[in-house]
Amino acid sequence: MGTIGSGWVYLAATVAGTWAFWLPAIALGVRFDSAIGLVLLLVGLTVPGVLGIVFVYLNYDERGRTDFWKRVPPAGRFGIRWLAVILLVPLSIAVLAGVVDLLLGGTGPVWGEGVTGFGANPLAMLPALFFATLPPILEELGWRGYALDRLQMNWSALIASLILGVVWASWHLPLFFVEATYQHDVVGFGTTGFWLFMSGTVALSVAISWVYNNTERSILGIIIFHGWVNFTAETIVVPDPVYY
Repeated sequence: MGTIGSGWVYLAATVAGTWAFWLPAIALGVRFDSAIGLVLLLVGLTVPGVLGIVFVYLNYDERGRTDFWKRVPPAGRFGIRWLAVILLVPLSIAVLAGVVDLLLGGTGPVWGEGVTGFGANPLAMLPALFFATLPPILEELGWRGYALDRLQMNWSALIASLILGVVWASWHLPLFFVEATYQHDVVGFGTTGFWLFMSGTVALSVAISWVYNNTERSILGIIIFHGWVNFTAETIVVPDPVYY
């Protein structure tokens, strides 16, 4: 395996490439709901997937490239049983978090703004739909479509998942310093919610690898899983008194 094919090179290039667009937003003091801020956000989001495709073409032969694209569309790779896992696991986690919150004296789960505001304004669901579709597609072509496979050449599935999870969590860091992001407006940097977000991202990386390795490395399956995690997080909210 050549140096340029290393998963480490991809991970470093992806973090640097995304931060090249997100750090200027911090320096300029722009919000991600402004025109320039939205452009910086979206371009930064494209980096994992775009570089994943670039690295596939740089390091794989025709057979490897064909395998990559075959794993993107066909739903048949994971079947009904794993589709049920993909859909039920995020929902079960959201319900479990709500139950734990109730047991600890919290208010329990509540519907997100998109759900509560849907009756008056159907457009209120757009943020939830956005985070359930575009980011997972743009990210997973690279994170799992390329990087996880390369890391698993030298590490066990668990270690590879933890490495990728730490990098993936760190990749989000600039978002905690830009207004009009979930990380800045809801969670906050250095709060209990921040550490829950970071550790939860690492744990999610392990869960995603488990699904990925058991669905014939289906990129489509992981896009659906990632998207459904985002959608449930946007629609079933567990208020945390530390940062809400």
